[in-house]
Amino acid sequence: MKGKKILIGISGGIAAYKIPLLVRLLVTQGAEVKIVMSDAATQFVSPLVLSTLSKNPVQIHLQEQHQWNNHIQLAHWSDLILFAPCTANTLSKMANGLCDNLLMAVYLSATCPILIAPAMDHDMWQHQSVQDNCSKLSQRDQHYILHTNYGELASGLIGFGRMLEPDELFKKLENHFYQNQLLQNKKALVSAGPTYENIDPVRFIGNHSSGKMGIAIAEALAEQGAEVHLVLGPTYLKPQNPNIKIYPVVSASQMYDECVHLFQTMDIAVMSAAVADYTPVDVSDKKNKKNAETIEIQLKKTIDILKYLGEIKKRKSNYCWFCT
Repeated sequence: MKGKKILIGISGGIAAYKIPLLVRLLVTQGAEVKIVMSDAATQFVSPLVLSTLSKNPVQIHLQEQHQWNNHIQLAHWSDLILFAPCTANTLSKMANGLCDNLLMAVYLSATCPILIAPAMDHDMWQHQSVQDNCSKLSQRDQHYILHTNYGELASGLIGFGRMLEPDELFKKLENHFYQNQLLQNKKALVSAGPTYENIDPVRFIGNHSSGKMGIAIAEALAEQGAEVHLVLGPTYLKPQNPNIKIYPVVSASQMYDECVHLFQTMDIAVMSAAVADYTPVDVSDKKNKKNAETIEIQLKKTIDILKYLGEIKKRKSNYCWFCT
């Protein structure tokens, strides 16, 4: 981190109290840190503390010390801007180009990479408008939305929406500077989770795969700068990184169709899904009644996705299969 110029934009959320710890970590590792705060942020963390730790004056208002162009100077000075915590209000302003404070003026003047660490209550984080804003921002060049943590929130509720801890934020910044470019402009296909093979409208043959490993792989690839396409079987788990494009599927045949459709344009493929080996020959369109003491279900082999992809793969691409 030595010599890196990092600007931290703090908006008005309770998680702002964690930022001094992040500043200390960055400065200790040789980074040069400057800080811009919204008015609301000053209610949660002292500008004096941040100024002392960063060894730079904290800026809060446009025309600070009669400098009409301080937002341009700050934006052009930065190698990277981290918005942490980034509230739902600030996310909305960024997504829609509003400019009513120094924080937003700096953002709109920036040409460097932007990392965004959301922080808000669980229900706010899950709201469609917030997710739409995240999706809009993640599609912009050099914009990276960090995931939120699961845990106890300021409201007392338990859920997603917690800002990453200072050491986690430090690691994200470190990864950006030293590793994130490794997979820049690369496209990655990941399959994860189980498949369900219907017997009738309410019963199916499945397995206990959670998709946790595949999702973790997708998250890691995205953090390294790859454009990740995740073909995901039925699971309650979802990646927290909004930059990952998800293709939900249920059956082995659906997973085959999606994987084959995407595969030829990929540079990397990691096949970690627990795909069913067999599927019922006949699927009833009505719920089977439990009249008989025993039943027989005739099964047929599903298409071997890995075998087929191996036959059509490009020589210079990188692929990884998981077999269980």
